[in-house]
Amino acid sequence: MKMIEPNNKRLMAALLPLMLLGALNLTHAWQDAKSGYEFMTPESRAMQDDDFENPGMLTVDEGQTLFITTAKNEMTCGSCHGDDGSKLDIERITQYPVYSETLKKPITLRNQIHICWNERLQNPPMKKYNDPRAIALETFVRHQAHGKPVNVDIDGPLKPYYEAGKAFYNRRAGQLDMACTHCHSYFPGSKLRAQTLSQGHSNGFPTYRLANSKVNGLHERFRQCQHQFRAKALKAGSDDYVNLELYINAIGKGLEIETPAVRY
Repeated sequence: MKMIEPNNKRLMAALLPLMLLGALNLTHAWQDAKSGYEFMTPESRAMQDDDFENPGMLTVDEGQTLFITTAKNEMTCGSCHGDDGSKLDIERITQYPVYSETLKKPITLRNQIHICWNERLQNPPMKKYNDPRAIALETFVRHQAHGKPVNVDIDGPLKPYYEAGKAFYNRRAGQLDMACTHCHSYFPGSKLRAQTLSQGHSNGFPTYRLANSKVNGLHERFRQCQHQFRAKALKAGSDDYVNLELYINAIGKGLEIETPAVRY
């Protein structure tokens, strides 16, 4: 493959150790799962911990507004789940992605939000997985499980999708010939320019990113990562990304949900 000279030479210099490691076939080097919170600066931790300082809470509020907005059929999300989300099944939230017997495949929490919005409420459909309204609703709903441990169950029909996600996580791609594992399994705690690499867990998503000053969903973060190592990013909501979300949630089982976390 003919390599294209990247415009950002500083980024290339920062990525050089990972590029060299990308030629190796590796598995996880860490044993204990640590939240990305552990790799943040004290200032960023303080921002996340204070609801008045955490900028992601604005998206939680936006999601709650949508949650109680009357739909075409005169219902709201709150009609089933309480206007404040108090009737949501918190344990179910911690388990996503879950297997859908109807669709015969795993679905994410955001998939479920799309289903409720488009079919049960009969709203004008959200056509894109990364519709900002869906991200806001996901942020509000997952925030209701704040502090609860991630509890994905990969037994039964989810097992092959978990294995597919694991394969994706370890598959090299792009001009830098890298995989997710090369950053997050072997270099957590190391610097990539201004960013401290974490183990890449999903317990804080949707999360407010200081790098782009907005709340980012997990699939949007996947796309950002793939762009960084010069790979063709997939569409948010693709089967591969759903499988990858399942795998990442599963390896972070037991970590507390921090939505909306603050990350670089």
